[in-house]
Amino acid sequence: MSMHISTLVLAALAMAPLSALAQSSLTIYGIADTGVRYTRGLTTSNAASPSSSTAVSSGVNTTSRVGFRGREDLGGGMYAVFNLETGLNLDTGTPINSSKFFDRATIVGLGGGWGQVTAGRQTNLLADAITPVDPAGMRFASFNPNIATAALSSHGLGLEYGSAGTTTGSYRLDNSLKYTGRFSGLTARAMYSFGETAQGGSARSSTGAGLAYGTPTWTVSGAYQRFKTADQWELEAATLGASYKWDSLRFALNTARSDAQTSATNGRTVQRVHSVGVTWSPHSTLDLTAALYRVERERSGRVPDGYNRALLFAEYKLSRRSKLYGELDRTSWSGGFQGRQNKDTATGITAGLMHSF
Repeated sequence: MSMHISTLVLAALAMAPLSALAQSSLTIYGIADTGVRYTRGLTTSNAASPSSSTAVSSGVNTTSRVGFRGREDLGGGMYAVFNLETGLNLDTGTPINSSKFFDRATIVGLGGGWGQVTAGRQTNLLADAITPVDPAGMRFASFNPNIATAALSSHGLGLEYGSAGTTTGSYRLDNSLKYTGRFSGLTARAMYSFGETAQGGSARSSTGAGLAYGTPTWTVSGAYQRFKTADQWELEAATLGASYKWDSLRFALNTARSDAQTSATNGRTVQRVHSVGVTWSPHSTLDLTAALYRVERERSGRVPDGYNRALLFAEYKLSRRSKLYGELDRTSWSGGFQGRQNKDTATGITAGLMHSF
């Protein structure tokens, strides 16, 4: 009898870790994307240039990254989550952001049937709203106007709006709380980012809300968010888009606008991004995407300027995790947006490989 009881105890102890594993999970994931890119009228970092260049580039299709995410079942429909993610320059082996290692996400949160609340560094609501309706499928993040300008990844204003930790963009915010609720086809989002500045109050804070509704065939998604500088200058931005699937085709369009105070004398910069595109999947291994973007900029006391940008992608899936891709882009500047010393048009072409794990 004693031996039988001992056997049961040992079996229970052996099963305990398995039970814990069944209720929680840890995933290590990432994307390795690199290609050879030739440009005319652009630098290796895709800024306007009077010359041409050839380089090995990282993240032309999808930003290279590595991350850790986990989830634990707390019982009663409740769960805890966390996510740590950093962007990588695969061509040099360096972090994309030298000042923040986990620059893409550092969050922890709780969720249940009522939704999910996360805290930490996370994407703004403009980025969340654009993701399902971007005509290029959020490809080429550093060059995609919906990511760079509409979602404020590279707003070009030289000021820190919201607790972004940088003056170049506000795509992700530190010290933020985000609520996401999914109820059938409806997704509701709300976000507040604490400025945490010496000035106190609402300086460098951000507030926003977003709604999306989707079915297996179509999606409508939009958001509004307000950002403040340490001096209480405001940037207001909004986006609205839709996508529709029909047979092997996916159509998408989006429009966005931002209005920012950029000086103490109420100087302003208004930027608009309009986009439309289609993805055709003639075979399970092949995707062809064409997207067109129009960027318009108005600045106090200056001539309006902007540019048109076309992106073409062809992707061939070697497996579930690996794909070859080709990319072609053309940019036509207007109003001197690119700088007088640079050409009026720019072209780029890329051949690359992407692997996800």
